[in-house]
Amino acid sequence: MIRLSARFASLAALAALTLPLYQVSAQEQAPAAPEQGVPAAPTPAVAPTFPKPDPANFSATAPTKQVVDAFLRASWGYDDTRIWQVQAILKTKVDGISKVVVYVGDKTGKQKPAAIQFFALADGKHIIAGDDILTFGEHPYADGRLLAQQRADGPYRGSPSKDLELVEFADFQCPHCKLAQANMDKLAVDYPKARIVFQNYPLPQHPAAANAAAYGICVNKLGGSSAFFAFVGTVFEGQDGLNTPDGATLTLNSALTKAGLDPVKVAACASQPDTLATIAASVKLAQDLDINQTPTLLINGRALPIGGVPYETLKQIIDYQISLDGVK
Repeated sequence: MIRLSARFASLAALAALTLPLYQVSAQEQAPAAPEQGVPAAPTPAVAPTFPKPDPANFSATAPTKQVVDAFLRASWGYDDTRIWQVQAILKTKVDGISKVVVYVGDKTGKQKPAAIQFFALADGKHIIAGDDILTFGEHPYADGRLLAQQRADGPYRGSPSKDLELVEFADFQCPHCKLAQANMDKLAVDYPKARIVFQNYPLPQHPAAANAAAYGICVNKLGGSSAFFAFVGTVFEGQDGLNTPDGATLTLNSALTKAGLDPVKVAACASQPDTLATIAASVKLAQDLDINQTPTLLINGRALPIGGVPYETLKQIIDYQISLDGVK
């Protein structure tokens, strides 16, 4: 679920750099190619043929084409049908900010080729796509990976090792988060050496989400991770009950009973300042990672909104990130 409706356009821009091409095509129209003589993206054939880049359209000294290609390879390389061409890296009126134009298509020609553009910032580590500031560079997810390793402290299943860390940012009242749980359970089976972390991200438009998160923290504290994930499954199963105050109380208490915990003790724990501080720290982590929707899965620092992403595509992206990071 999108956190703020006004951010839909920026999320679509993010999707252009993170999601499979068919999803991008379904969600947005590609930004127009820039002026200054860059031609429009070609009409699809059996396989797209991009126009030859004009050297005059590479007027900026940074970033280099090699760096842009490395960034796109990190972002898109999991999809062996996707092809792209860096068409322009242009100076702008602002020193240190360059406009980058990329043509993207797929080898089958089934998808209409698109022209996307973004602005590379002077620090060499960020770009502006739509109204989002995204990480950039040859290793764009490294900082996010380190941040998660340091601060993602939610309940986890799987390996204690953080070599492959999958951090799920979820809201108990988010319908897409409920649907994502089946895939998260599959990942736990298919990647037994992964550390799969549940990180609370209750959204303000969901009045019961923060209390459910507090209960979950206390379940983990009092009963351990097994009790926590049992609680998670039961709460999501009865998610509709969270829509009213009385229903939320019944749903949470039922989940506690099934997890083998005392509702009175958990309720007392849930109101403690340290419990509320834990939720606030988890929300702050999501914000520092520029995560603005649930459910989002952080794959070794790579943030992927997973609502609607097919399981095989999700596995494909994880396997590719494993290869990029040299995880054994």
